[in-house]
Amino acid sequence: MNWSQLGIRTRITGGSLLIAALISVVAGILIFAQVQRIVTDGQIAVLKSVEAPYLTALTLEPTETFDPPGASQLVAVVDPLGVPRVDTLPEPLAGLATTLASTPGTRTVDGASASYLVRVTVIETAQGTWAVIAAIPNDAQQSVLNQVALLLLVSIAAINLAFGGASWLIGGAVLSPVTRLRRSATTLVRSPTQELLPVGPARDEIAELAETLNELITQLRDSTDRERHIVSDASHELRTPIAILQTQLELAQADATSLSQMKGDVKAAQATVTRLAALATSMLELSRIDAQTIPGSATLAELGRELADAADRGRRRVGSRDIRIEYDFPYDEAEAYVPISAADFGRICNNLVQNSLAAMGQEGTVVLRLDPLANHAVLSVKDDAGGMDDAFVPYALTRFSQADPSRKGDGSGLGLAIVSALVEVAGGTLTLTNSAGSGLEVEIRLPSEQTHSRSRQLPTTQ
Repeated sequence: MNWSQLGIRTRITGGSLLIAALISVVAGILIFAQVQRIVTDGQIAVLKSVEAPYLTALTLEPTETFDPPGASQLVAVVDPLGVPRVDTLPEPLAGLATTLASTPGTRTVDGASASYLVRVTVIETAQGTWAVIAAIPNDAQQSVLNQVALLLLVSIAAINLAFGGASWLIGGAVLSPVTRLRRSATTLVRSPTQELLPVGPARDEIAELAETLNELITQLRDSTDRERHIVSDASHELRTPIAILQTQLELAQADATSLSQMKGDVKAAQATVTRLAALATSMLELSRIDAQTIPGSATLAELGRELADAADRGRRRVGSRDIRIEYDFPYDEAEAYVPISAADFGRICNNLVQNSLAAMGQEGTVVLRLDPLANHAVLSVKDDAGGMDDAFVPYALTRFSQADPSRKGDGSGLGLAIVSALVEVAGGTLTLTNSAGSGLEVEIRLPSEQTHSRSRQLPTTQ
């Protein structure tokens, strides 16, 4: 049977029972050995008490006649010549007194029908070496040990069964919150609501799991809502230019009375197609960013060159307006890496400059600056285009949001949303500092890995 295919409750019970069985077997062996030692020590104490009077007599008057042993006492006293002076050893040990006397110590001697624990003690006297032999049957000892072994086996089996049952009950009680979570999750799947999984009062791992799952559910719901809003907003944004394009083409086809008028209608239709293409490109860009899980990588020097290129691209959009675009970058010549690709960084700069130009009148200034700090690279784009309405600032990074939807232009409200998404993938932060009536500053902080090198100032151009 595959252990991993069993239920958690079964695995908990089985694992606990296996561990309990191993512990109880080891404990049983140790207990049995201890009981066996106690029983043996008791028998040796009996043998010492049997031999004690004879050892005392041999020490005091070794030539006198010895008193007979008590009833059921098995003892033999062998003189220096090897002649037993006292011998009440049983039949299995009869005739072995002289042989046993030659080997002092305690040992087990097996007879024909029984075994005996025999203790041989020698004592030196003036007449020579005497030996006192005491014996006791092992039947009582073995009976006690057998009873102890049986008691241990029954106790171990009963304890393990009780432990297994308790583990099964405890496992069920511990996993009951998981069962409730599963049932609640099944209910949420079958009938989606805004409810969340129940979190128990205990601050344990299961409660933490429920909280984590609730966070995941909340994020999934938010993601679903965002996707629904994006589809709705995209449909609205696409429907308007498509309707305009359709009207323009119909007018060019039906109402144009001259070639110049038709060219004008076609030019207007072309502008609408350009806006649709820009919108589709921005939406594809957002989709790519949302699917991106691993950020890019570029050195600060590469970002500095991209910053300069973004400023040049912005100047080409200025046209006849008196707008200055400046950039400043004290860059690191070593390869200090930032988790964003040069292309994505250029897209950020392009969008921010384009937003500033769109909000600016006939004159003004846009300043781009990239500062390499200890653990961050800070990009700031600041303009004096008058800023935005303070009430709109919380929604500035929302997709398809525009501070002035009626403003003429090809904007779709995705510029800052793309910037925010790119910054989030790179693990950075974005801050808007709005001065209504004055200007707007966008500050982006990106993590970087700095190395030791010198810095120099890149010349500022206009």
